[in-house]
Amino acid sequence: MDIETVLFLLALGPISGAAFYWLMHRHYRNTDKSHAYERETAVEVLALKGTESDRKIDVILGTRASRIEGDNVGEHRQRVRPM
Repeated sequence: MDIETVLFLLALGPISGAAFYWLMHRHYRNTDKSHAYERETAVEVLALKGTESDRKIDVILGTRASRIEGDNVGEHRQRVRPM
């Protein structure tokens, strides 16, 4: 083998590695197929309307109690049943 062939084969490795990396990057990132959401997507915002069933029930300001009524924290055997 002459020196030109050896140099070509030695250069072929890094060049093909870089080309493979670049192709995989483009394939998985889809950089050539990206879509500009802000420009290409139409968003329609509608006014929110409440119904008669949407009524205010209660207002809680701050913490009234340190525990929730009806909790079962102390009864761990009742909460976790074996299968």
